[in-house]
Amino acid sequence: MSQVLVPATDIAGRGYAHADVLVSTQWVADHLDDPTVRLVESNEDTFLYDTGHIPGAVKIDWIADLNDPVIRDYIGRSRFERLLSAHGIDRATTVVFYGDQDNWWATYAFWVFRLFGVVARLRVMDGGRQRWLEEGRPLKTGGVSEGGRLRWPEQRRPEAEPSIRVRDRDDTRIRASREQVLEKVRTGRPLVDVRSPEEFRGERLHMRQYPNEGALRGGHIPGARNIPWERAVDPDTHSFRSAGELRAIYETEHGLRRDEDTVVYCRIGERAAHTWFALTYLLGFPKVRNYDGSWTEWGNQVGAPIEKP
Repeated sequence: MSQVLVPATDIAGRGYAHADVLVSTQWVADHLDDPTVRLVESNEDTFLYDTGHIPGAVKIDWIADLNDPVIRDYIGRSRFERLLSAHGIDRATTVVFYGDQDNWWATYAFWVFRLFGVVARLRVMDGGRQRWLEEGRPLKTGGVSEGGRLRWPEQRRPEAEPSIRVRDRDDTRIRASREQVLEKVRTGRPLVDVRSPEEFRGERLHMRQYPNEGALRGGHIPGARNIPWERAVDPDTHSFRSAGELRAIYETEHGLRRDEDTVVYCRIGERAAHTWFALTYLLGFPKVRNYDGSWTEWGNQVGAPIEKP
């Protein structure tokens, strides 16, 4: 028995502050052969891309590509420039992110790109990989080609000479450090824990259906409000909820105010990036930062206070 596909509402009609940051699966399908568009698949499951991806999409691995292999931090400017160039991304390219888990890692990659000042031409495919699959749209395996030719040999990717220049990474505007979070705890400023209620209560140290690992202590940062990330998504369509629905959750139910400096966190920053995206782009909150150290750092930090209900 075939599954009935629930239609997604039109993005432009959902009342978002910046509706143009989202594109539909149909928009992507219409631009598969557009040389100015680069599709980027970024997944929690780093092997998923090889089982099939949207034709023409490149893979950005959140571990191998975006994180420094030695220190717990993101890559620097020169390596990021080489990454972009190896994937055929320049200043004129519209970059469209999508991925599994209703775009957890797509919005995380989007957030990392923003750290380097890449802003104007970044988009997210609403509904992510799952919506594309449920609509019966095509996937492709093997090498990514353009016009019937391989765009670049695999061995050229790490050494590619940059064709784009970006600024040094700026961690001040949309990234929060543990010291800044501790100051928020002291002053009672808004903190949002986007993990599951079980993680928030300290019953688990990881998400459901995953190994229970990642920190020595369970609980949450004192004063944090628990708003699980998935509440921003319609589970039937995998699309973001309308602005009215999001305001009801974040503003009416939990009292977040757009004039305050809000910090979001999870376990390692990926789910928090999803909420950062929803607050920043869909609701237009101007001051939202992602504490990507999140519970893995905070729960292991000597002297850091925690709460349990």
